[in-house]
Amino acid sequence: MPNWINRSEYPFAANFFETAEGRMHYVDVGAGPVILMVHGTPTWSFLYRRLITALSNDYRVVAPDHLGFGLSDKPTEAPYTPADHARRLAALISELGLSDLTLMVHDFGGPIGLAHALEQPDNVARLVLFNTWLWSVQKNKTAQQASRLFGSPLGKFLYTRLNFSPRFLLKLAYGNKGKLTSDIHRHYTRVFSTAAERMAPWTLARELIGSSDWYDGLWQRREAIAAKPALLLWGLKDPTFSPEDLARWQTVFTQAQVQTYPAAGHFVPEEVDTVAEPIRQFMADSNPLRLPYLREP
Repeated sequence: MPNWINRSEYPFAANFFETAEGRMHYVDVGAGPVILMVHGTPTWSFLYRRLITALSNDYRVVAPDHLGFGLSDKPTEAPYTPADHARRLAALISELGLSDLTLMVHDFGGPIGLAHALEQPDNVARLVLFNTWLWSVQKNKTAQQASRLFGSPLGKFLYTRLNFSPRFLLKLAYGNKGKLTSDIHRHYTRVFSTAAERMAPWTLARELIGSSDWYDGLWQRREAIAAKPALLLWGLKDPTFSPEDLARWQTVFTQAQVQTYPAAGHFVPEEVDTVAEPIRQFMADSNPLRLPYLREP
């Protein structure tokens, strides 16, 4: 474990999964029903650290770092599209024998993680969604402009030479910027210590539009997860995902619970101290053994 990690914040043992492209780091703590936490960019399993601690008393919590992020390897030439991350995540799920999952996703973790739910819906019991999406944003002018900029030579310079995503964009996406202390921020910048280690976040910036066909393919299969119990935890000050995106999610699920946070931005697990409580309640309420139609007569 790198010496710059504050072990009081992130006290978990390191585990590694070998892929053809490099080692993926993951946290695996607790026992019981499985909660799989899937991060986006430019974050890593550190984003979920408080939820890992709060929920691992009652559940087995698995929180991987995508290849190119966090404490995973960061090979320069590895494929880092969302589909590649989804493929490696599926391999990890298979390797660990994870089943009957509660799938928790955020940001790019949405399409990456939900790809598994769409491929193997019987393996996913319920869903917890923080600010994320599943559909193509190709017609969104802001997304078009951002993807065009970050896919340019200037964008590559910003991402790889200036560490632009964790240094600047992450900060801008907080609703309550006081939550991003210098110590916490350091855990997001230090994992990308050199230009060569920053290829994965740069690739995802380009793939916001570049993977539009893949997102469309996922969105067209959304009926496979429509009946899953879903909890939507949404920061309303998010400059990336709006209340309209939340409303779109609500059209997908037949049994969705929604909790909004007016003062929070994009990073609800970082910004909301009490976010574990609705998750605990949701887990209890959506336990199949407690659903009315499965009770003993």
